[in-house]
Amino acid sequence: MGAAQADLGEAPEQTGPRDQRDRERRAWGRFTRNFVVQGTGAEWALCWLADLRNRLWRLGEGRLEQRPHLVFFLHDEVVVHTPEALAPAVVEEVRRSAAEAGRLLFGSFGVDFPLDVAVVRSWAEAG
Repeated sequence: MGAAQADLGEAPEQTGPRDQRDRERRAWGRFTRNFVVQGTGAEWALCWLADLRNRLWRLGEGRLEQRPHLVFFLHDEVVVHTPEALAPAVVEEVRRSAAEAGRLLFGSFGVDFPLDVAVVRSWAEAG
């Protein structure tokens, strides 16, 4: 793929032997799917975490250990530490922030990011 093709976001030219064209077409398809899906997923996760962090902070009072707060994020998993009494409110804010991130990125298209939320005493218990 030439530099001009990559800059313009265009598929490679369809010249050369058929097996080479097929390889280039598959590679271009992987690139575009990965970029669109993974890039959009990463943008959504960043918006989700930013909104969630603010929502969690507003739920509690006092020092960090007395408030709900983010403790871990990896790929598509978020771990929140919270005082037990605030757990139901945290679950609601996790869901609301995910929906808000979807609205921020996709407007009125109604893109939904379903979540599984578990409230446990230890991360090892989450399934």
